[in-house]
Amino acid sequence: MSILIIYLICLFAAIGLCGLAAWSDVRGLVIPNSYSVYMTASFIAAYSAVYFCAPDVELFGSLLMHGLSAIAFFVTTFVLFALGLLGAGDSKFGSACALWLSLKYLPIYLFFMTLFGGVLGIVTLYIRHKKPFKSPAEGSWIAQAQSGTNKVPYGVAISVGLLVTFVYAEYFSPTILASF
Repeated sequence: MSILIIYLICLFAAIGLCGLAAWSDVRGLVIPNSYSVYMTASFIAAYSAVYFCAPDVELFGSLLMHGLSAIAFFVTTFVLFALGLLGAGDSKFGSACALWLSLKYLPIYLFFMTLFGGVLGIVTLYIRHKKPFKSPAEGSWIAQAQSGTNKVPYGVAISVGLLVTFVYAEYFSPTILASF
């Protein structure tokens, strides 16, 4: 039972960090590095608890597959960062989120992240051209979009992509939770 509690605390910490990262990105197009560190730490704690104390629970893939997922995401997004298409905070936070997923679930994560990123791009274009907000907070995504920049708070897309993938990976499955 205590392993289940540790797992759930780590899982809800990851969900909370997604909310914080999304909010921070909307407020100022910045994701603090500490969120990436905490996301990584929450995965390491959850993985260690399950691996060492409940090895019969088939929840995570091998540590290698989780590490390769994060590395593949980081390499891809580093190239996008170098091309000026993605922020460094997005790359780091997304990589920390990808660590939660084995390579098996990486395509699902990328699909939903890209889908929601596209929606945010369309919303950004709408805000940029229609300027629907009278007095947005200075420095916020909305203020920057209304001033003509094309920046998108991709932390929102990363967070939504991860949360949807958590469902696909059955991290909340009653069968998995009962196996603790």
